[in-house]
Amino acid sequence: MKIIIAGAGEVGFHLAKLLSYESQEITLIDTKKDSLSYAGEHLDIRTIKGDSTSISILKEARIDTAALFIAVTSSETTNITACVLAKQLGAKRTIARISNTEFIENKDTVGFSKFGIDELISPESLAASEIELLLNQYGFNDTYEFEGGELTMLGLRLSRTATFVDKSVKEAAEIYPELNFIPIAIQRLGTQYTIIPRGDTIFKEGDKVVFVTSKGGDDELFKLSGKVKVSIKNVMILGGSQIGYRTAHDLCSSKFNVKLVESKRGKAEELAEEIPNALVICGDGRNVDILDEENISDMDAFIAVTGNSETNIMSCLLAKSKGVKKTIALVENMDYYQLSQSIGIDTLINKKLLAANNIFRYIRKGEVVAMTKLTNMNAELLEFVVKPKSKITNKLIKNVKFPKSAIIGGVIRDGKGSIPLGSFTIQAGDRVVVCCLPRSISEVERFFS
Repeated sequence: MKIIIAGAGEVGFHLAKLLSYESQEITLIDTKKDSLSYAGEHLDIRTIKGDSTSISILKEARIDTAALFIAVTSSETTNITACVLAKQLGAKRTIARISNTEFIENKDTVGFSKFGIDELISPESLAASEIELLLNQYGFNDTYEFEGGELTMLGLRLSRTATFVDKSVKEAAEIYPELNFIPIAIQRLGTQYTIIPRGDTIFKEGDKVVFVTSKGGDDELFKLSGKVKVSIKNVMILGGSQIGYRTAHDLCSSKFNVKLVESKRGKAEELAEEIPNALVICGDGRNVDILDEENISDMDAFIAVTGNSETNIMSCLLAKSKGVKKTIALVENMDYYQLSQSIGIDTLINKKLLAANNIFRYIRKGEVVAMTKLTNMNAELLEFVVKPKSKITNKLIKNVKFPKSAIIGGVIRDGKGSIPLGSFTIQAGDRVVVCCLPRSISEVERFFS
């Protein structure tokens, strides 16, 4: 597949990197020579220096032969314009990164497809949705929902009191036969290696384990993991950015008690008018006295989404020292993103990585309808739709010769999610959730093509 990406920033580079693993024909366009040089040196792709809204540059990239054009520059206007031009010049499908969430909320009314834009992606909207999901699944560090929560991915670190520590996956399954969840990936404490668990894999204290659960499985997981489930009601948000605004707005609608701290008075006044159910405070969230005055120790969760990664990290560490149960920090730097819990913050989120992963699902071969990369783990979660002629159709799971670095985590049939055992038969129309290491993706896709 020939794919052209406009924008060699972190979203564009990450996309190009993911796609280069797929042996796609990638062309990357950017105005900055340094960004292109770095991408060209590290990836097997073609690079073009120039403006993606230039017709001559698009023609040089052979836009008329492109199956997909993705505009992910930092400029919303550039992305929209480039997609419109690309479509008119022959690109079969276009995706534009935008920052104004109103565009997504009103995309059907406006009819962006008429202009030549097939999909709109908002990193800010994705980040706000991720935050709300994390708060609703308190106790878990990573979450992702399939089909409105029929199946959910949940990640946690095993404490000493977890009942299945020092037991194998098979032993745990025999002791708790009615469980509604399955482990799909494990990372040992202090290592960077991702294990796709088999029956003889042993759970160990400190393991970061990712599970797939059907409805109700999260409650079981809490009980067995040694954690105490505490509901989150009081939330403090630092930063009145678009993510801060969207998060506060959504959380207020979900009946959370929200305090939003914004340093700029004019912005704080605007936010107070736009989100009347939130308590908006004008002040510097890095100031310990201000946070103490606003009773930070009474908060159940603290979310830092300013435009400065260091501020977000330090303020979350401060909140943690004050006894706040759940902390979430927005980070722009991908290097920070790799730190995760090692610095004492529950969850780090990167809106650019969320956007890149979201866009990536439009590109997958086979019948992939959703995908996500596991945080800080070298594994991906994919959702496939089974076709009548797929190799996996009408086969028992135990007879499917999947690579050892892949595992079926769940199946959604007729709108209902379940955790299947080896005797489960895959049928046409099933939506199958698979976790696998990157090297196995192409092999797994062949089962569903």
